[in-house]
Amino acid sequence: MKNNLPIIEIKNVFYRYDRENVLENINLSIQKGAFLGIVGPNGSGKSTLLKLILGLVKPQKGEIKIFGEDIRHFREKQKIGFVSQKANSFNTGFPATVYEVVASGLTKKMGLFRFSTKQEAELIKKVIASVGMERFIDRNIGELSGGQQQRVFIARALVSQPELLILDEPTVGVDAENVQAFYEMLSHLNQTGITLLMVTHDIGAISDKVTNVACLNKELFFHGTSREFEQQKVKGVSEIYGHDVQLLSHDHHEEAHS
Repeated sequence: MKNNLPIIEIKNVFYRYDRENVLENINLSIQKGAFLGIVGPNGSGKSTLLKLILGLVKPQKGEIKIFGEDIRHFREKQKIGFVSQKANSFNTGFPATVYEVVASGLTKKMGLFRFSTKQEAELIKKVIASVGMERFIDRNIGELSGGQQQRVFIARALVSQPELLILDEPTVGVDAENVQAFYEMLSHLNQTGITLLMVTHDIGAISDKVTNVACLNKELFFHGTSREFEQQKVKGVSEIYGHDVQLLSHDHHEEAHS
């Protein structure tokens, strides 16, 4: 892949369930090193868009390229890490330590019943530290809070060393007081060179943590930098959501617009 090619390129994509369009004429590109926040109301097609990018469903119209290759022929799945809303539904009685859960992300490389090598063990410890969970490395995951569990799942996705990390509502199950630290952790990961794509309902968080924003409600109403998004009138975003929306900065707790 040439360095100037987008990691993800979506052109004129339509998707429908039965006879209803869920996504209409979506055009979106994500460059290497970006941190894209995708926002939109419930039922806006965000989850469907993720399924299309992950290759779980196919568009009825249009094309999707991943790392410069048509998604229908893309086979390098190890380049993509995915974290779902696991913390909200995880079985807290599952008998595994943080180390073991993260190590399971190397199953394809290690094999199901082989112990990790010294090099792999160091990698596992490194990614656990990268999400701030090194103090809990031997703790049973069921003993952790929802936010801590979600950090572990991100480490599990990172241990295969993907170039792109996709997160679906990663703060579900995270206590409100810990959300800011969680987003700072994601921002730090992005600064290390990992491209991030995050679906979120938290409009306030995206304005000061992500580099780019896509605002979706079946159609793509906005796609640009976070600064450009902040400069949009609140009215425009409110029309997309169908109700009044305030864009807040988590750092300063002030309205971004008057």
